[in-house]
Amino acid sequence: MSIKKDSVVFIASGATAGAGVSATIGTMGLVGGFGGVAVGMTPVTAAGAVAGAATYGAFKAMEDGDALAFGAVGIGAVAGAKVSSTIGGMGLAGSFGAVGIGVGTMAAAGGVVGLGVYGLYQACKPKPQYGLYKAYKPKPKPQIVDAVDAFGRMEDKVMEMEANTQAMLDLDPVFAENHWHQTFANLDIEDELEALKAQQQRKAQSTANSASGRQFASHISTSNSTKNNSVKFTHSPPQNSASDKQLVNLESQAKIVHREPQPCQSWKCLKSLQGHRANVTAIAISSDGQTLASGSEDKTVSLWNLRTGKLKFTFFGQEREVFAVAICPQVKMLVAGGFDKKITRWQLETKTVQRLCLYPNSSYSHSRFISCLTFSPDQTILASASGDQTIRLWDGYTGEFQHSLNGHSDIVWSVAISPDGKTLVSGSADKTIRIWSLSRYQQTQILTGHSNWVTSVAISPDGKSLASGSADGTVKLWNLTTGELRQTLEVKLKGVVAVAISPDGQFLASGDTNTVQLWHLHTSQFLGTLAGCSPLVFSPDGRVLVTGSKVGTMKIWQRN
Repeated sequence: MSIKKDSVVFIASGATAGAGVSATIGTMGLVGGFGGVAVGMTPVTAAGAVAGAATYGAFKAMEDGDALAFGAVGIGAVAGAKVSSTIGGMGLAGSFGAVGIGVGTMAAAGGVVGLGVYGLYQACKPKPQYGLYKAYKPKPKPQIVDAVDAFGRMEDKVMEMEANTQAMLDLDPVFAENHWHQTFANLDIEDELEALKAQQQRKAQSTANSASGRQFASHISTSNSTKNNSVKFTHSPPQNSASDKQLVNLESQAKIVHREPQPCQSWKCLKSLQGHRANVTAIAISSDGQTLASGSEDKTVSLWNLRTGKLKFTFFGQEREVFAVAICPQVKMLVAGGFDKKITRWQLETKTVQRLCLYPNSSYSHSRFISCLTFSPDQTILASASGDQTIRLWDGYTGEFQHSLNGHSDIVWSVAISPDGKTLVSGSADKTIRIWSLSRYQQTQILTGHSNWVTSVAISPDGKSLASGSADGTVKLWNLTTGELRQTLEVKLKGVVAVAISPDGQFLASGDTNTVQLWHLHTSQFLGTLAGCSPLVFSPDGRVLVTGSKVGTMKIWQRN
């Protein structure tokens, strides 16, 4: 077997180009679900040789009209997409910065590899012999049309695999319920569902009244007594006995408040904002109450006039889904973060991108997705929470990294800073709430009591109360100073995703992917439900509440 001389030129040129690129850029790193690997000169040179072989294969395919090349590209593309769907998202980082590698990129790379294999096959394939007529060469058959059709079918297969990968992401436990709720919400049957729910509640009430009142009351009393006795708020101290880490032990039973869902009459929907092409995942309102910022799974951040509901501007450029937004009014700065692991800063007046918040010696702000962003009341500190189990503190004005708070053993879903700027509270998938001193960068208390992820935390305006929402379907109210559990609200939700306290300290809102519930904070009086969903945020005066709604929409509610 001999290699054709003209193929050597292509392969050698590709290898030389790959070595030149590696020498210019330096060592790179490939990071993904499998971990991280260094990419030196040898792999880059080999990749260049494959690209050269692919170029040779392309020329040979055009010269011979060989449909096999299209099949090789299609098979390689499908294999690349399959690898991406198996491993997940990856990233390539180097002196040039960092780029994400998704299904489309892997499919394209697989196509190049497939064409490279075809080129190597052509380079090593012996020339055909035809007996005495060795000079005779059959004319190529007109196969280009069939080849294009075959390649089209391969491309459809790649797109189908990409769609399947996205579907698997949609079925992730964290987002599955929201995905299906938003899908059915597109059918515009929200009002009909609410009416049907009210009708069923009236029927149930009528049936209950017709039964024996005493037996029913006795049954409910026994059930609630059994349920309350099964809830335990006793916890073991942590192994670390350092003086700055105190685990609050709750031996006494806290009061559990049960409420049945009912429409809230004291709040009405003023407007429905439509502009995003996918689910709204984060909402923030400026301190002057004029501007609303929203982040979405469509990889954009939008600015709205809160009073008129008009869309003012949309920021593009996020590489992945946006999961958190915050506004710093003093320097007119908007920050956003999400699954691209970077905190992006925009100047609101000029609508330009400012310096990114990057961790030292890294091209990212966190090593995993960013779940929450919040500014301190004086805007000097920006706190970020992440799936990498850390909380990071940044200069609110410059974006410079200041400190990292470590202690959680799972995803940190939410952070909040007290009104005096001295305390930070975090909630995590490790089922704990941790209270940190921002002056000493140390945790002072660990609160336990939730039986599932702590997804959201909020601090009252007076800095005395803390509300926590959890995937266990409860909202708990704590004394922020002592860590004592004051009350547990049974909110009748499958899993609380967001909680918020109004700036006037009167109202507590909790939401999941289907419903928003309102409570009076101090009396724990249940006020009713709103036809919205998480995320949610109050305006600075406490008279307006903005919630999520159907796909790509938000609702503005006003207190009567």
